[in-house]
Amino acid sequence: MKQVLRIAGLALALMGLASHAGEGHDHGDASAAASGGNGPQRQPDGSVFLPKPAQRQLGVRTLTAVAGELPRTVELNGRVLMDPNAGGKVQAVVAGRIEAGPRGLPEAGQAVRKGEVLAYVAPTAAPIERSNQAAQLAELRASQALANKRVARLRELSDTVPRKEIEAAESEAASFAARAAAIGAGLNSRDALVAPVSGVIASANAVAGQVVDARELVFEIVDPLRLRIEALAFDAALAADVGGATLALGGERVPLRFIGAARSLREQALPLSFGAEGAVLSRLAVGQPVRVFVQTRQKVKGIAVPVASLMKNPANQTIVWVKTDAERFAPRTVTTAPLDGVDAAVTSGLAPGDRVATQGATLINQVR
Repeated sequence: MKQVLRIAGLALALMGLASHAGEGHDHGDASAAASGGNGPQRQPDGSVFLPKPAQRQLGVRTLTAVAGELPRTVELNGRVLMDPNAGGKVQAVVAGRIEAGPRGLPEAGQAVRKGEVLAYVAPTAAPIERSNQAAQLAELRASQALANKRVARLRELSDTVPRKEIEAAESEAASFAARAAAIGAGLNSRDALVAPVSGVIASANAVAGQVVDARELVFEIVDPLRLRIEALAFDAALAADVGGATLALGGERVPLRFIGAARSLREQALPLSFGAEGAVLSRLAVGQPVRVFVQTRQKVKGIAVPVASLMKNPANQTIVWVKTDAERFAPRTVTTAPLDGVDAAVTSGLAPGDRVATQGATLINQVR
């Protein structure tokens, strides 16, 4: 009987210990939930609870949505080109060996002046050709020496020799001298590579002693203050409906000036040329790909929001975060259209007066 009572007491003690451990575990859960409820968290309805201190720490900023008539915009792929009136290419006219100019061989980024000699090309010829030219030069010099002696003898007999014979001999001697000088200059001449415009060396493809072929590009010179943007439009009708154009450059909106459109297709697309005022394009390099936003004269109703406000949800839909309360942000699925590279046009999903998160939207989208 005593052994039965002892077992029953031990069982009751174990049950009490278990119940005490469960209460402690529950207390820990309640503490964690209480502490987690004060921080940023995703709500069951998809919205995000973001306290004011967290908003200041994350740098969250909002913008009030304003509806209006926005230009219908087409986004085109473009690239940076040199201005044909302010840039040029230096090519070798003859095949030969590169030799340094008066200031040495220029490097990329070096400023040069129009008419400056950048390098020389010493023509290279086959040994048989050079030997033939040398033999011809020797023959001409020998003939010139004989002609000079004949002129001297005729001048001594000027009283008995007709004047026309003396003049013919003098002309023949001068001809031999000119032909010998021409061939001698050809054997020792160098082709000077001269800068066609003033600017900066964009590319340098020459080293001392390098052998180049005729028409090979050696240097390329550009004026960084005068660059052009060329965009390809697959709709030829766009050329007659250009109302403006912009370029997004490092988060900055750069207005472009429409110069004109080509009259022939390239890769089944119509090239459009644009320029910019001032030195805003000097940060770009020739050949660099860019995105050009062409605003047409047609209008579309929408709300302009920064591109940084557009996010993606798990379903890969475009959303923006709207501030519905002081510490709550709700996702809104929207449809957008390009505008100018810095802002985008929201055509549906937003209402005027909504406060859209602009800065810090990426961090809000990451809250789980």
